[in-house]
Amino acid sequence: MEWDSLRELFAGFEGLGEEPEILAMMAIGCVLLYLGIAKKFEPLLLVGIGFGILVANLPLHGIVSSGGDGEATGILYYFRTYLIDTEIIPLLIFLGLGAMTDFEPLLNYPYTILLGAAAQIGVFVALVGAVALGFELTEAASIGMIGGADGPTTIYVATRMHALGGKDILASVAVAAYSYMALVPVIQPPIIRLLTTREQRRVRMPYAPRRASRAAKILFPVVLVVVGGILVPKAVPLFGMFAFGNILRECLVVERLSNTAQNALMDSVVIILGITVGATMTAAQFFRWETIMIFLLGCVAFMAATAGGLILGQIMYFASGKKINPVIGAAGVSAVPMSARVCQREVQKEDPDNFILMHAMGPNVAGVIGTATAAGVLLALVPGLMD
Repeated sequence: MEWDSLRELFAGFEGLGEEPEILAMMAIGCVLLYLGIAKKFEPLLLVGIGFGILVANLPLHGIVSSGGDGEATGILYYFRTYLIDTEIIPLLIFLGLGAMTDFEPLLNYPYTILLGAAAQIGVFVALVGAVALGFELTEAASIGMIGGADGPTTIYVATRMHALGGKDILASVAVAAYSYMALVPVIQPPIIRLLTTREQRRVRMPYAPRRASRAAKILFPVVLVVVGGILVPKAVPLFGMFAFGNILRECLVVERLSNTAQNALMDSVVIILGITVGATMTAAQFFRWETIMIFLLGCVAFMAATAGGLILGQIMYFASGKKINPVIGAAGVSAVPMSARVCQREVQKEDPDNFILMHAMGPNVAGVIGTATAAGVLLALVPGLMD
């Protein structure tokens, strides 16, 4: 009996011997923690994801323990089942994002919405690539969403596609999406320098803040949800929560609700999302060729999205008589506001007095709308194509 008690006490070490690959996953979790804490790469996301990976791969743990049939149990299992798989957390994040979003740069320079649309080419490049590599259409659609650099939308589409009968690849696509969002300062600068010249990066775009009227700011989310809902009905949950959050911000009569959406609510859902997404990435899930391909396709999707925005930026540069800095096209992905800041840093390397941040925020905000639209299109088309 005493031996059995001692064996139970040190069972964790036995678990390590039976599954040595979990040590590699724990190391990956620690690397993400390092990137989030020491390098400050999207710390709000990577700290939670890294810690989630760490605890999910501990042997014989109780927080996301495995039963005899491999079914996860524990608090993080319930977080996923009742808050993420039901789409509650992704949609609440869209509510918070709406409350945090200022559409004024987009309203001042409406042409920048086209740059947000152009960046969505990454979604469809990855989708086609995934189908060519043998993924099912439902899986390919989820993988494609990584190109939008929008974690909540990627999770939303992945859960919907799984409900249609596709494989459960939420863990892979979610961690890939958030990892590439965190690596925006690493991935985008080389592409910007490759697809633009030094002369183009030095183009100055004086910002004339025309300050959109209060009425325009309130009408914009209303028009967005009505027009978007009619054109892309499947995207109504995303558009609706995003627009509602923005109305809370702009109507100026519910400041307490706006502050709650931007701070307390957003912080709460990000905490739950980060650790839960990380906890889905177990050794059994990660060490598969399929997962590696998803990460590679996600990288290709993100690079293609950045290139798509830059190519349209080049067209605008020449069409405007060289008055538009093409670098702002790289901000067309929906990694707000990191991508816009990367664009600002790249032009300031060539001209320290050049400020294009507010111009870059236009396509950056438009990227959120573009990714939600792309999600709605895929959710509408994929079920029909499967029949």
